[in-house]
Amino acid sequence: MTLEHLNDLDAASAERELQRCCGSMRWAREMAAARPFADADAMVRTSDQIWSSLDRDDWLEAFAAHPRIGERTASPWAAAEQSGSRGASDEVRHRLSERNREYEARFGYIFIVCATGTSADEMLSTLERRLTHEECRELGIAAEEQRKITNLRIAKLLT
Repeated sequence: MTLEHLNDLDAASAERELQRCCGSMRWAREMAAARPFADADAMVRTSDQIWSSLDRDDWLEAFAAHPRIGERTASPWAAAEQSGSRGASDEVRHRLSERNREYEARFGYIFIVCATGTSADEMLSTLERRLTHEECRELGIAAEEQRKITNLRIAKLLT
């Protein structure tokens, strides 16, 4: 999709397209309302501003739109982003699965990491380190990871 095409869509269609980048309904609605974007950089700046204005519930809604790290997914974007987990050993896959469950039990949402270009071992190490964080710190880190993912997906949307 081109930026021009996105700018020309009706609000509901634009929201649906934007939700491919971020699962927060409020983010998608505010991004659709912020159009037209002059260029991709302006779109990313607007995205960052909107993301930082959202609350915990909006962030959790965005997180919930992701598959767990290491799980198979029908989403081509998520599959590509997590491609580093494909060649993982059975042991690493098992540990990812266990730590994902521990993370969800501890924080109440799935582990979010910008996994593009990251190996399964690196994802596991990051997950294990983040399990030690305090809840308020971890939410901020997860939100920043979601922001990075959203920006990568904006670039994919505009190809």
